[in-house]
Parts: sequence; structure tokens; C-alpha cells
Amino acid sequence: MKILCFIDLLGSGGAQRQIVNLAVEFKKKGDDVRFIVYHPDKFYKSKLAENNIEVELIREANAIVRILKIRKYIRNGSFDVVISFLETPNLIAEIAGLPVKKWRLLVGERSSNPKILTSFKSKFLRYMHLFADAIITNSETNLAMIKKINPFLSEKKCHTIYNMVDLEIWRPSDNYKVRKNGKTNIIIVASHQYLKNSRNLIEALNLLSAVEKSLLLIKWFGGPSPDNSYCDSKELISHYKLNHIIEFLPPMMNIADEMADADCCALFSFYEGLPNTICEGMTLGKPIIATCVSDLPRIIDEGLGGYLCDTGSPESIAACIRKILFTSNEQLIAMGKYNRAKAVSLFNKEEIVNSYLRILQNA
Repeated sequence: MKILCFIDLLGSGGAQRQIVNLAVEFKKKGDDVRFIVYHPDKFYKSKLAENNIEVELIREANAIVRILKIRKYIRNGSFDVVISFLETPNLIAEIAGLPVKKWRLLVGERSSNPKILTSFKSKFLRYMHLFADAIITNSETNLAMIKKINPFLSEKKCHTIYNMVDLEIWRPSDNYKVRKNGKTNIIIVASHQYLKNSRNLIEALNLLSAVEKSLLLIKWFGGPSPDNSYCDSKELISHYKLNHIIEFLPPMMNIADEMADADCCALFSFYEGLPNTICEGMTLGKPIIATCVSDLPRIIDEGLGGYLCDTGSPESIAACIRKILFTSNEQLIAMGKYNRAKAVSLFNKEEIVNSYLRILQNA
């Protein structure tokens, strides 16, 4: 098949990681795969280049002209399949198919933002899915929201496929030592934006006792902030004198090594699609602390694989951190093994790629 993958940019986001990994797997299976983007971020471009996947960048400041250029590229490309991820690329791909198209169009929904239930714009974008051949969400929560907005979508068009994880790359490290520095080492992999909830995390850290603080170290790896959350968080950390507890670091391509070295993976977002960092943390055999968003309550078994907290409550977040701090080394390892076993069944790369292929062939 000749497949076009379409997203806004190749930045370090979770949706970008998933569509790039999907493209690489299609390429390995012998398909002709190409990419189109309209913003110049190059975080994942090297990975595509390593796999001989061409990237077409359409840079155009005027939004209408940009849509027309992308539409022309898609319609003239003789593609068998177009796969788009995220709201705006999905809309453009659907417009490109009007009035008729010769390719199959799969649109990927990646967010469970509750605002899509009330926003006129968001509702309109989901009604445009009537022009797609398949809609794939990465959580049952998101799929339920899409169906609620657009009850005219046929059941056979709608699918949930969890994020893929390479079980060989994301595997427990033989060199891992629990609390090697005498502290519980928590890792967060998330971009810096208000929806990732850094403020309530910092407020939670401030609620911990001096003894609890001395037992904790958090590393947050994340890309540039599209809002003021990074600066606000740094200021609040300084105000509470928490610099020795939480550290902000830039994103890394080999983040698996850092995560494998940690004692626990965490995420405190207000909403998510299905966060890669949690899927990957589980696959690495790590206990999880997370807020009750998206399908995480379905995936994280309380007390067995981790702890769930309330997004808007620093007290709830602090309580989960305390639980991890006073979980024994043996129990931390047991929780990690439990998550690894569950992740192998939920996020298996081969199974997920085959699920996409079955949908593409039957769409």
C-alpha cells in the first residue's frame, strides 16, 4: 500500500510519537510510507530519515492557502490510504476528500478533553468524521465522547486501539536498583503546559513533611511551554523552596533509559487521550501514580500496579506520593512486574499494527 501519514508537526508530543512509530512499522512491512506536516519542528524527523520515510513540509502562513496546498498534495499523490492524527489535520484530510476520494481515510482522535462536548467548533470537527472511512481513538473514554457528539457515526467506523509500545526497547533494565540513592525516584515525561497540572503537583509537594520531602526526587522531562506554565512552576518551586525535590529537564530521544532507572512513573494531567508515558512506564515494569483521566482507571489497578489521585486536589496527589514513599522495595518491584505483565497484553506493538492494518483493509 501507498500510505500517507499526516500530522501538524514532528515535535516531541505523544500523538507525534505514535504516528511516527506506526509509519515505521508500516515501512518495515513493505508499504510505501510518506509523511506530510505543516510546521517545521524536527524532533522525530531523524527517526523517519533512518527508516527512509520522506517528509513533505508545506509551510504557508495563510491558513486557507495551506489547506488548499495540502489538499492538492493529497489528491495528486495516488495514495491508497491517508492516516491523520489530531483535530486540524483530521479536518484538512476530510476536506481533501471532498467531493469524492479514491483513498481510504483513517482519522485518529487522541484527546479526551471534556471541552469537546460543549465547544461548537469541536462538535463541528467531529461531525466532519462522517467523511472518514474509520475513526480510531486511543481510549474508550474518547470514543464514548465522539459517539455522544456525533450519534450518526456507524459502529463499524469507530474503533479504539491503545498506544503501541515496543516490548524489546521498553523492557525492565537488568541494572535497575530500587531507591539506589536512598530516595524514591519519580519520573514525569510531559510537555510543559497548564493541562499537565504542574501547579497542583507542586502544591502537593509542599504539603509533605520535611521527612517525606527528604525521601523524594522528581525529574520532569518536557518540551517548551506553549503557555506560561513552565515559568509559573519554576517560580512556585522557588517560592516553596522545593528545588532539591523536583527538577525540570529537556525532552530526550532515549527517555527509556531514564525511565528504566526510576522507581515510579507519574502523570497528573487534567485530561489525556491515552498517555504514552504511562503505557511505557508500565511496559518498563514501573509502578504508576496518575490522575483519574481517560482510560487510566481501567488500566491502573489500584494498589496492585499503582495509585490514582484526583486531578484538582493537591491533598489527593500528596496522599498518593506518600503511599509510594512508604511502599516497601519488595512491593515496588512486585507492582512493576504486575504492570509489565498487563502492558504486554495491552500495548503489544505487533498486535496493534495488525489491528490498524485490518481496519485499513476493511474500511
